[in-house]
Amino acid sequence: MTNIHKAREALGQRLRDLRRDAGLTGRQLADLAAWHPSKVSKIEYGKQTPTEHDIRTWCALTAGDGHEADLVASLRNIDAAYLEWRRSLGTGMRRVQQQVNQIESETGLIRGYDPALVPGLLHTPEYAEAMFRRVAEFNQTPNDAEEAVAARMERQQQYLYRGKRRVHYLIGEQALYTTVGDDGVMFGQLDRLVTAMSLPRVLLGIVPKMAQYLVSPTNFVIYDNRLAVAEGVTAALTTTQPREVAAFTRAFELLADQAVTGGAARELISNALAARRRAIDGG
Repeated sequence: MTNIHKAREALGQRLRDLRRDAGLTGRQLADLAAWHPSKVSKIEYGKQTPTEHDIRTWCALTAGDGHEADLVASLRNIDAAYLEWRRSLGTGMRRVQQQVNQIESETGLIRGYDPALVPGLLHTPEYAEAMFRRVAEFNQTPNDAEEAVAARMERQQQYLYRGKRRVHYLIGEQALYTTVGDDGVMFGQLDRLVTAMSLPRVLLGIVPKMAQYLVSPTNFVIYDNRLAVAEGVTAALTTTQPREVAAFTRAFELLADQAVTGGAARELISNALAARRRAIDGG
């Protein structure tokens, strides 16, 4: 059960208590609010998230006006944990980069895994720009790729070259072959990975493509032991719940045990570079 689901269930329990204290059945409350009969039950058991208007209506019909502000605040906390990409990117990708930079500035160790792409702090400008343009196109949001690239490069400078902060990244071998931009962009990005591996603050592991399945492949980032973010097609899920952060940490450790580093990782990158070189040369 996710942290969001548990928070939704807790909110539903509080609303159910208000209804019962008012002496109303679920059917009676639905009739008074002109809702579908099943809506009350779905909200009370965490299967549907109420709107702020729903909560205000609920409080008005159950004499729970004194609870309204707190209940609305709880709802907004649930909404904040689930960040829908179109809303997040609505003011441009540069702003998102700045928000991530704020989180990173308070973090001593970043651990991240991506099964198919290179992590942002290791991007070349060309790889980052190609990715940002594709993200804007897919989500139909403002395309400020150039500004976003500049912000991402500044994040790299701050995190990889200043202070004592560290990153431990794991990528699937597929990330070496997923084409972002074109062959030229990928050749430069692969070369950048080799260079990044020599940085004292960077540990890069590559999970071989024939590795045994141990955990579902989804990209995620863990900031120290306080915060984890998992990204999906339409949204990002952020959790600070210790048990859930620990689950992400366990997944990372399982993947790290499978990953190759050092010379073995460089060999995988070299193989991918050779494939790109052949593609560029027309072979």
